[in-house]
Amino acid sequence: MMFQLFRPALFALDPETAHHATIDGLKTAQCLGLTSLIFKRPANDPRTVMGLTFPNPVGLAAGLDKNGEVIDGLAAFGFGFIEIGTVTPRAQLGNPKPRMFRIPDAQGVINRMGFNNGGVDALIENVKRAKFKGILGINIGKNADTPIEKAAEDYLIGLRKVYAHASYVAVNISSPNTKNLRQLQGGDELDALLEQLKAEQERLTQLHGKYVPLAVKIAPDLDDGQIKQIASLLIKHRIDGVIATNTTLSREGVEHLVHGNEAGGLSGAPVRDKSTALIRQLATELNGALPIIGVGGILKGVDAVEKMQAGAALVQVYSGLVYRGQELVTECATAILAANSKV
Repeated sequence: MMFQLFRPALFALDPETAHHATIDGLKTAQCLGLTSLIFKRPANDPRTVMGLTFPNPVGLAAGLDKNGEVIDGLAAFGFGFIEIGTVTPRAQLGNPKPRMFRIPDAQGVINRMGFNNGGVDALIENVKRAKFKGILGINIGKNADTPIEKAAEDYLIGLRKVYAHASYVAVNISSPNTKNLRQLQGGDELDALLEQLKAEQERLTQLHGKYVPLAVKIAPDLDDGQIKQIASLLIKHRIDGVIATNTTLSREGVEHLVHGNEAGGLSGAPVRDKSTALIRQLATELNGALPIIGVGGILKGVDAVEKMQAGAALVQVYSGLVYRGQELVTECATAILAANSKV
């Protein structure tokens, strides 16, 4: 209910300005110790996925807290897990502004942020300061000025730096807003990248005395053959999980709306069906070999249940929070728990 009071003021602002205002508000609430008093936590619904026990299956997708600045504030939303990032080895400004656009009539968001973040070292310092003891995913990417043929070097730097501080590491090879990044989803490129990441994961396991799972985040704009090939490579390299999906380049359903044809990745309700269909096919191809984290277009509890029924073991939300606020987390967790009790 509190979000509904603030929403008109936030929607009166430019979307990126509203985002920063939300982060600043959470910082203040977390500093004053108010977050646990403001938000209602969902009931426990523990799940063991990737060898980790999640208190409930609803998580925060990467993108909202790129630098890990408000981990404790976000924890009060009742998420079963929090994913921060995408973070790159070096700080970068991202793409020119404006670069984020709401499409209220479709409950969608288009962004072309371009991995704007303060760099991995700054993120780690924020993680160290956080009191949060729950499951924390750290999403890693490559710097925009790193040639695509050297992308693996950036991912390996990120993996080494965040390994000791993460519950799992998400590898973002599917953002449409970094030039040529999605090439890494191709057969030969993905095969080579996963081989290097898996070898480094094994080395870091020995070095740190703990195993940190790897999850790969993929795009919704994949054809049947690409999905089949990616599933095969994830299994071949014993990757621990897959996050499906990132934002879409499609403009189906929004092309006639204000901002509907802005460049960037489209998220929110317009990507829901595309994401769910991909999850369903991916689940068939994987046949239980590794779990799927479903994300894309979750605006209601029933959307989260649909993702789970399509084959996801966990779900994540982000754009839905823009339109629904924290109540979406509780609604999704409650709906999933109720659906399971009927099975």
